[in-house]
Amino acid sequence: MRPAYNRGGAPHGQGGRARRGNDGGRRGHGTEPTRIATGGDATVIGKLNHVAIAVPNLDAAAAVYRDTLGATVSAPAPLPEQGVTTVFVELPNSKIELIHPLGEGSPIEKFLERNPKGGIHHVCYEVQDIAAAIERLAASGMTVLGDGKPSIGAHGLPVVFLHPKDFCGTLVELEEVAA
Repeated sequence: MRPAYNRGGAPHGQGGRARRGNDGGRRGHGTEPTRIATGGDATVIGKLNHVAIAVPNLDAAAAVYRDTLGATVSAPAPLPEQGVTTVFVELPNSKIELIHPLGEGSPIEKFLERNPKGGIHHVCYEVQDIAAAIERLAASGMTVLGDGKPSIGAHGLPVVFLHPKDFCGTLVELEEVAA
């Protein structure tokens, strides 16, 4: 039998509303970015660079962001080596990458077969040193997809992808950026 909970989230008989600190109950949601480290003081990831959304119709998806939401949207850019065509939606604090299959055998083609209306495909985090990040993650038992070596991504910078099984079911892209 599951315990009954009061409106404050505590089991009945164990107090009322949850207490809040000086931050209004938003612990961990201050102005400083949260850094995820794999141990010690070494930070592996930095800022969120973009969220990629696989779409069945690139023009229609770009129009939603441009015409409905008023966002700045890039021209489509084919990336044959990645098997996708991309459009970037510029946001004040990040980007949305709309991705559509390009050519036979595109990894996005299979994703869209399973998700015909599209959906979030991956998240991309910035790293300062992609080789060091790969080494540290591999030493921690994380799976780097492909041959484990960076390829050139949509921004012309080195990228790698990390297996979703290691990251809460989310495909993760790391992109090296200038320090």
